[in-house]
Amino acid sequence: MNAPGPALPPDEVFDWLDTEAATRAEAGLERRPRQRAAGPAPGTIDLEGDDYLGLARDKRVAGATAAAALKWGAGAAGARQLGGSLELHAELEHELARFVGAQAAAVFPSAYTANLAAVTALSGAESAIVSDKSVQPALVDGCRLSRGDIAAVTHLDTDAVAHALSTRRKPRALVVTESVFGVDGDAADLGRLAEVCRAHGAALLVDDAHGFGVLGDGGRGAVHDAGLASAPDVVTTVSLSGALGTQGGAVVGPRRAIRHVTEVARAYGHDAALAPGNASAALAALAALREEPELPGKAVAGALSLAQGLRAAGLRTSMPAAAIVSLPAPSAQAAATWASACAEHGVHVGRICPPIASDGVTRLRLTARATLTESDVDTAVKVIAETAPR
Repeated sequence: MNAPGPALPPDEVFDWLDTEAATRAEAGLERRPRQRAAGPAPGTIDLEGDDYLGLARDKRVAGATAAAALKWGAGAAGARQLGGSLELHAELEHELARFVGAQAAAVFPSAYTANLAAVTALSGAESAIVSDKSVQPALVDGCRLSRGDIAAVTHLDTDAVAHALSTRRKPRALVVTESVFGVDGDAADLGRLAEVCRAHGAALLVDDAHGFGVLGDGGRGAVHDAGLASAPDVVTTVSLSGALGTQGGAVVGPRRAIRHVTEVARAYGHDAALAPGNASAALAALAALREEPELPGKAVAGALSLAQGLRAAGLRTSMPAAAIVSLPAPSAQAAATWASACAEHGVHVGRICPPIASDGVTRLRLTARATLTESDVDTAVKVIAETAPR
């Protein structure tokens, strides 16, 4: 047993936080959010947020938010199982499932809680979880809370997934991946992963946050595009805060899997339900997407133009599978300086640092949206190239 630590006066108990902060600052790993104004500043280009279709400020979507808040109230006033379930939630779940081609859906107040719920509810102590080592933090946290045996395998390596499944010691298995990875924007081979899962009796859980609304027929997502949306052994999570421009998340898939998630996941039963305004906004965004099915293609085209332009300027970038482009930086400090220099010239870019970047490489992360013009792309390429570390 470790000896107890020394007694400390109250004002010194959290001194270790200052040490941690200083260490992060020295390494260039400080994470301070940029405060955004109510509207886009004139002459600026936003390549930082995930509003892929430009719907966050769309009058149809924003108007639905306001109208629902006035009718239903600012919040749902409880968890789904404790008075917080609204007709809006049921309508949104029906429409989401219908849109992607799944049997059922369950909506959550965030994509984070949707992923946490899906992983923990669909695994457990009798499960082996095989996860791509580059999955996003909500999936990582879900795996840690699952009580199952976890194997984190090489990024995009389906052979490694097959090996982990074939050597597992648990009777059940769940494979966890993103469709489009949020760091580099590269994509998993979902068809091949499904084949591997079926060969070894495993279920497949796909976080389609960056494919939903961007890829597939009319933006129905990467899982739909792979022909897996209605599969009995595939469950998908989606974000409502990306392409739909609002807030929240959802788990979609086979009816019995969704029922299980809603009955046993703590993230469903013990968190306040999705606010009425967000649910109504998501419904309005889905309607807008049906009315303008060309929007996803515009977002993908914008990302491709950014990547091609930056490569032509001599920079190394990822090639986007959807709407995300990343550029590796020499160091975390160099990335921070680079991002600040871009902002000074009116181009706002994201910065991804370890441990979110599981390979230890800090990157600039650019997100394209359907509303980007050719002039926006040209300006962004020029600014990013001219401010790049030398």
